[in-house]
Amino acid sequence: MKNSNQAQKNCYTEVEAAESLGISLLHLHAILDENVFNDGVPRPANMLLEASDLVLLEFWCNLTPNPKVVRMPRRPR
Repeated sequence: MKNSNQAQKNCYTEVEAAESLGISLLHLHAILDENVFNDGVPRPANMLLEASDLVLLEFWCNLTPNPKVVRMPRRPR
């Protein structure tokens, strides 16, 4: 998602998504675990992500504390 001139694909593997976001696969997994799979359901082994998923992942990846943004509370485990 760093270069908007690149042709977008319909589906991305986890490795392709991490490359597109400029992060490691471990960092991608950490973002997914913290923001998506945080209700006790384990993350699937191999996921396919859409371009719209990458937009949200990029937001979470670049998230810095902002007093104007109210974050949803974490779900109890």
